Parts: sequence; C-alpha cells; structure tokens
Amino acid sequence: MISENINILPHDLSLLKKIKAYFELLKFRLSFLVVFSAGIGYMLGLQTTINPIHFSIFLLGGFLITGGANIINQVIEIDLDKLMLRTRLRPLPTNRVQKNEAIIFSVTLFLSGGCLLVFYINLLTALVTLFSAFLYAFVYTPLKQKSSIAVLVGAVPGALPPLIGWIAATGVINMEGSLLFFIQFIWQFPHFWAIAWVLDDDYQKAGFKLLPFGGKKDINTALQIMIYTLMLIPLGLIPTKLGLTGLNSGIIATVCGVIFLMQTFYLMKECTNKAAKIIMFGSFLYLPIVQIAFVWDKL
Repeated sequence: MISENINILPHDLSLLKKIKAYFELLKFRLSFLVVFSAGIGYMLGLQTTINPIHFSIFLLGGFLITGGANIINQVIEIDLDKLMLRTRLRPLPTNRVQKNEAIIFSVTLFLSGGCLLVFYINLLTALVTLFSAFLYAFVYTPLKQKSSIAVLVGAVPGALPPLIGWIAATGVINMEGSLLFFIQFIWQFPHFWAIAWVLDDDYQKAGFKLLPFGGKKDINTALQIMIYTLMLIPLGLIPTKLGLTGLNSGIIATVCGVIFLMQTFYLMKECTNKAAKIIMFGSFLYLPIVQIAFVWDKL
C-alpha cells in the first residue's frame, strides 16, 4: 500500500540516496531514447569515418540538455505528480530533492550541455537542441492540462533528435535530415495516444488532455491512431527512394509498418486498454528497429 502522504525530509537522506534521487530526476530511460535517436541521425548524416570523441561529446551534450528539460518538467508538475500513481514517488513529490535544488541542477545541466555543443559540435546543433528542450519543458508541459493540441506540440521536440544528430554530423538542415524528423514526428501520434489511452485514468487525476476528440477512448481515437500508423508505411520507404539507405531497410521498415498497422485494427475492433497497450509496446519496438535498419543498410 502506498502512503497517501509521503514527506521525506532532506536531512534524512544519506549521500547515496541523494545521488540516486538526482539520477532519477534525469529520467534516464527517456533521456537515453532521445540520445539514441540523435545518435541514429548523426550516423546517417556522417559522410566520413566516425570520430568517437566528437560523437561522444555530442551524445553527452544532448543527454545533459535532455535531462535538464526533464527536470524542469518535473518542477512545473510537482503538485500534479503527487496526484498520479505512476509519478507520486518521484524525487520532488517525495521531497527527496527540493525544488530549488532541482532548478539549480537543471540550469547546470543546460549550461554544461550547451557549452559542449557550442564549442565542440556546432552552434546550429546547440540552438536546435535548446529550442527542443524549451518547447518540451515550457510549452508542451503546461499545455497538457489545457488542450489535446499538446500532443501536436510535444511531437515536435519528440521528433527533433534525429534531425539534431544530422545537423551535428553535417552542419546543415536539408531534405534528408528533415525526412528523419518527419518520420519520427508522425510516429509520435500513435505512440502518444496509445500511452494516453492506457494511462487515461491516471492522467485524468492531473487533468491532462492528451486524447483527441474530447479525450474519449473510442473508435474515433482508434481511427486516428490507425491513420497516423498507416502513414508510416510509405514514409519508411522514402529513405530508400532518396538513396539515403538501401533496399533492405526499406523492406524492414515496410514489414514493421504493416505489423504496427495490424495492431491498430485490433484496437479499432476492441477499444480496450489491452489493445492500446499492444500498440504502445509496438511503438516502442517499431522506431528503434527501423532506425537501426537505416544505419545498418547505410554502412
């Protein structure tokens, strides 16, 4: 049983537990996935042999800024996190980290990551990365309580990592880099909505409005999920058409897209949390498999 009132005083924490709490603020798995997508974009844009030092600095800078944005998200939503089962044990709601400590930590991460990107990668990479973090933390986060348009806004920073990686490798924004952004942008919608469907009861406690059509778990929402998933099939073939990757990755992207699409038909038929959960896990698998296939086919 989870206690209704959890209030851990800062002086009650050992140094090790304090470090663990700071680490939890980073949302490591989410930050890792963001950096993973950025790394994919970097490798796809690279035209020469990879420089491991340059690549590592890019990933570190991106990770630090992403972690900083995740912390600001939690600072803004402290009171809301206390209401939801999946977030009420985070460091800020439980007072394992104080709000001012989290803000200082976040600013330190932003400055450190920004300096790494500006001085060792390029200015454009730093600017787009910081813009993505700002959009996530200060626009998408407060918008979640106001309108389902938050999903559209959140899809932009969610889709920028591969483009940022492309910019880090090439120094420019062009059609190929923008295509990587657009594929991940479209993927965001079935991904977001499946999660919002599964966690709807918890989200309602915080007043989050992330499902389309008035927040209903019905055939209309399932149809929207299907339409965006369907769009991924032709999009997955465009890198092959442009010569960015080979035929093998096009085949893999198509197969994954068809399997992903079939999952949406099950949701349209059943309209249940179980069906939405299948799509949620399917979305987690689709993107890395397709992105790895793109890189593997380019090598």
